[in-house]
Amino acid sequence: MYYFYILRYSDNSLYCGQTNNLQRRINEHNFDKNKSAKYLRPKKPVKLVYYEEYPTLQLAMKREWQIKKWTKARKEALIDGNLKLLKRL
Repeated sequence: MYYFYILRYSDNSLYCGQTNNLQRRINEHNFDKNKSAKYLRPKKPVKLVYYEEYPTLQLAMKREWQIKKWTKARKEALIDGNLKLLKRL
């Protein structure tokens, strides 16, 4: 199983990614300075706010690429499950 996920950093910024092990990846973001982006390190801790499961890496990556292009407002609507707002944005 593969996951597309969204994390919220302490400064309220959002990070989108994909992985095959969600818990391990969250721990890497929070605790492993060698496996998290340098510019995000001072913004810890992170909190998982959204995820989706996919049967293949390709599908998870496709979803990541799609959502990375979205505005923050649209990502927030997805996180909140506000489909009505999501369609308007």
